[in-house]
Amino acid sequence: MKTAERGIGTGLMLAAIGSIAFSGKSIIIKLAYRYGVDAVTLIMYRMLFALPLFLAMAWWASKNKPPLSGRDWLHVFGLGFSGYYLASFLDFAGLTYITASLERLIIYLTPTLVLLLERVVFGRAITKIHLLGFALSYGGLLLVFGHEVSFAGSEVALGMLLVFGSAVSYALYLTYSGELVRRLGSLRLVGLATSVACVLCITQFVLLRPLQAAQVPSEVLWLSLLNATACTAVPVLLVMMAIERIGSRLTAQVGMVGPLSTILMGIWLLAEPVSYWLAAGTAMVITGIYVFSRTARG
Repeated sequence: MKTAERGIGTGLMLAAIGSIAFSGKSIIIKLAYRYGVDAVTLIMYRMLFALPLFLAMAWWASKNKPPLSGRDWLHVFGLGFSGYYLASFLDFAGLTYITASLERLIIYLTPTLVLLLERVVFGRAITKIHLLGFALSYGGLLLVFGHEVSFAGSEVALGMLLVFGSAVSYALYLTYSGELVRRLGSLRLVGLATSVACVLCITQFVLLRPLQAAQVPSEVLWLSLLNATACTAVPVLLVMMAIERIGSRLTAQVGMVGPLSTILMGIWLLAEPVSYWLAAGTAMVITGIYVFSRTARG
């Protein structure tokens, strides 16, 4: 019994740390933007530093496994493009215009987008409880958005659309990755798909920017290294280890600390404003996703 309890405790700790580390990504991006770097350059450095880690992950997960077929590689490329390249780029671009807190609330709506896609693609039913979760979470997001747009103007709308596009792109990855995960394993698929995304982001920089654009302040390099390790590769492993110990449902529920940690770090490190509107909207989003996730996974 004590061993089982320790396993649950370890799983909860891993899930919490992984969620907080994931949430720190948006804080680091906002800090890096203060040095005048653009999204194309910043995401290139993040993926450049992360590429060796993901290649190592893919190599480790592929040991003693059969090689991928040509069709498998096409699927890996498509999932890497949607789930990690496009989703990451749109997220980075959106953070140019909105606060880290609002970005995290939008990304947190991904499970609702997955259900909508599964409804369209697979005909999955949507229940009344699902609709309640939708109403609470999107109502909370609109509450925060309405407050911010009244101060920052139309740029907030653009940033919100970009980040929402990121959430849609990642939801596509989650919707279509199920079969490949069962055949390849989650660690192998993540390692391969993220490696594809890293190469795409580096290629994008080479095509769109002169090489002189790679000359950035040293602070940007250190922030990108921190983003690639502590907020990208490490959380992937922590969350997967948590799922092994406590299951995906409980891991997802623990992950609700993510938006709260982003707000606290935004106030502390970025001096982002806090208001009753933000607090109320965040509470609505978290409550809505909690209701939604319990039903969606039940």
